[in-house]
Order: sequence, then structure tokens, then C-alpha cells
Amino acid sequence: MLRRLHLTPDLSQRALAKELGISLGSINYCFRALVEKGWIKMQNFSQSRHKFRYAYLLTPAGISEKSKLTARFLNRKLEEYEVLREEIEKLKAEMSEAPRAMIEGTVLV
Repeated sequence: MLRRLHLTPDLSQRALAKELGISLGSINYCFRALVEKGWIKMQNFSQSRHKFRYAYLLTPAGISEKSKLTARFLNRKLEEYEVLREEIEKLKAEMSEAPRAMIEGTVLV
């Protein structure tokens, strides 16, 4: 959500809810919590024809938190990647031995 707001600060709560597949009420709850934590600020477009139109701007604290969350996400995905890579290598090794095992009459389980 923070990444999306950083990219598109004028995105409406309704559009974000639809994009993320969650209720508008849930989005509103999250927005209030982010404002309360000081991670985003809401800025009203006073010149807008749509008087309830807002921009959601990440504060310096919000940008910092977004960076921390991104780093944790990336580290978690890299760890998952390493586990998968090792599993794939093991499966490749098993598959390369499968024809030899069939010739020798042994069964791999």
C-alpha cells in the first residue's frame, strides 16, 4: 500500500480498494492508522471540483518505513529463492540418476 501511494499519491481509496481486492472500509481503516503513525499525510485539493479528493503523501517516516518493509520483503524472497534453487538442484540430480537406476534395477524414492 505504501509503495502504491508513493507511486500514485492521488489514487482514491475506492480505486486502491478495488485494485487490492479488499473492502473500502478496510482501506479507510489502514489509511487512518498510517496517518496516526505519521507515515502518510492527507492533503485536500482545495481547487478540485471534487471537494473530497485527496492526495496521500508519504512523510519522511513513511518513506523510511517503506524502505525497511521493502528490504525485509526482499530478504525473505531471496531466502525462499535459495531454498527453491537448492530443491531444484536436488531434483535435477535425482532425475539425472533415474535412468541409471532403472538400468541397474534400483528404485529411487
